[in-house]
Amino acid sequence: MSLAKRAYHHVFQILSSLLMIFLFLDCQASRQYHFVVKEAPYTRLCSTKNILTVNGKFPGPTLRAYKGDTVFVKVHNKGKHNITIHWYVRHGVKVPRNPWSDGPEYITQCPIQPGASFNQKVTFSTEEGTVWWHAHSDWARATVHGAIIVYPKIGTSYPFPKPHREIPLILGEWWKRDVMQVLKEFIRTGGAPNVSDALTINGQPGDLYNCSRSGTFKLLVDQNKTYLLRMVNAAMNTILFFSVANHNLTLVGADASYTKPLTTDYIAISPGQSVDALLVTNQNPGLYYMAARAYSTGVNVSFDNTTTTAIVQYNGSDNTSTPIFPYLPYYNDTKSAFNFITRLRSLADRDHPIYVPLNISTKIVSTVSINTFPCPENRSCEGPNGTRLAASMNNISFVTPRQIDVLEAYYFHINGVVRKDFPTFPPLLFNFTADYLPLELEIPKRGTRVRVLEYGSTVEVVFQGTNLVAGIDHPMHLHGYSFFVVGYGFGNFDEERDKLGYNLIDPPLLNTVTVPKNGWATIRFAANNPGVWFLHCHLERHLTWGMETVFIVKNGDDAVAKLLPRPIDMPPC
Repeated sequence: MSLAKRAYHHVFQILSSLLMIFLFLDCQASRQYHFVVKEAPYTRLCSTKNILTVNGKFPGPTLRAYKGDTVFVKVHNKGKHNITIHWYVRHGVKVPRNPWSDGPEYITQCPIQPGASFNQKVTFSTEEGTVWWHAHSDWARATVHGAIIVYPKIGTSYPFPKPHREIPLILGEWWKRDVMQVLKEFIRTGGAPNVSDALTINGQPGDLYNCSRSGTFKLLVDQNKTYLLRMVNAAMNTILFFSVANHNLTLVGADASYTKPLTTDYIAISPGQSVDALLVTNQNPGLYYMAARAYSTGVNVSFDNTTTTAIVQYNGSDNTSTPIFPYLPYYNDTKSAFNFITRLRSLADRDHPIYVPLNISTKIVSTVSINTFPCPENRSCEGPNGTRLAASMNNISFVTPRQIDVLEAYYFHINGVVRKDFPTFPPLLFNFTADYLPLELEIPKRGTRVRVLEYGSTVEVVFQGTNLVAGIDHPMHLHGYSFFVVGYGFGNFDEERDKLGYNLIDPPLLNTVTVPKNGWATIRFAANNPGVWFLHCHLERHLTWGMETVFIVKNGDDAVAKLLPRPIDMPPC
């Protein structure tokens, strides 16, 4: 063979190899799933009922992807109710501008009606760790939810030793009744919803409930190994404490962002949040409970005061022995909850840099409040003193459109759907956290009021809790973004005093922040993802009552800074 032919043959082999690599990477970068939403019978707490599921599974399927992947999900609704699916992803400047697949009903899309389908495109541009997906229509997310695991980009690794095994742990709630009936009843009466009958770990209540021992989730482990617990709080209305008997947990990630390692004997996790925690099996072989129970601070606010359990079982141990029970903080232990929450720090190392906005161009201060409306004439209502319970941000109780979604109205310049004047400061000033407040302050205004943000603006939002009706913690979740939580505090926010304590070096990067009862939390983000993005409390009853608003981020100048075109198969209203 001539030298030229040999060179040609060698180049051909190299190009063929590169082609195979590119094809492999392309396969890795694009994954397809088929979600069939349908009812399936499930037995819990001694009774059987039909629940809404994805592919018949509860919890639903776990999605797996690599950082940078794009996932396509065809959602086919074979259930009896309208449905939408929300994906916990934040969209950086590198990709999406794609609120069309975000999912909140009548905010970024009209629901997928029974018998219809919708193709959703989800890009994991900056996430790395654990997030989740769930229904975002009515209360369907009680059973329609699942984990998303985003691995490091191919060729990179975790910033901690690779674990022996990883385990999704989804915390949830279970009602004996049809959850849609629970929703309809409390909307009709104006009172609070019935609390759940059980808390769950991976869909199972655990040993402490009737008719539940045989289904208790068991994690079989080897001694002296490290396990990565990928934990999601999918509960509807309950912030939870979680711990494992005789074992510490080392937190290494939250909301798909790496954190500085934090070793703790318990975790506090709010609905909407996810954490990655390492469990080292360094105890004597045996059975150890992992357990979760409520953290709830509202006075005269009902909550599910039960405890869900699962079992860590060492291989070779006596499986007939009684598991050891863990320490869990008391249900209203605010000090323990925020001792954990405020110790979270971004990893912020050379390989995982962060960029905290320092020069703020847009400031928003918003109260988050429980409220009441007067009962309509000739009706009886079950809220305090015969009123109807409500909730608000900056005294606006959000009214969701029902004829068209907010994104569609914005995209096609349809007037009259929203008002673009959500207040940037509380319209009523008072001692927000006082023990006793005048009843007239409890009544909010109704409206579909949103706030427009300039592309590229640097935004600071201060959430101020109030003691109206019932002061309580509020997990506030922003779609389309993660944000830096730069500060927390109790009492009324004082900018001159409290900004001095901001963490601008390594604040945690989250998508859900827990605002303390009668306190405040400050977040910062750069508005670099154009579109329509929902901001709401992740306690589902508060969302139903109106504790939400919408940020509309305008297009930037460049093509990569503009909202993507509307997909042709968007569900009709």
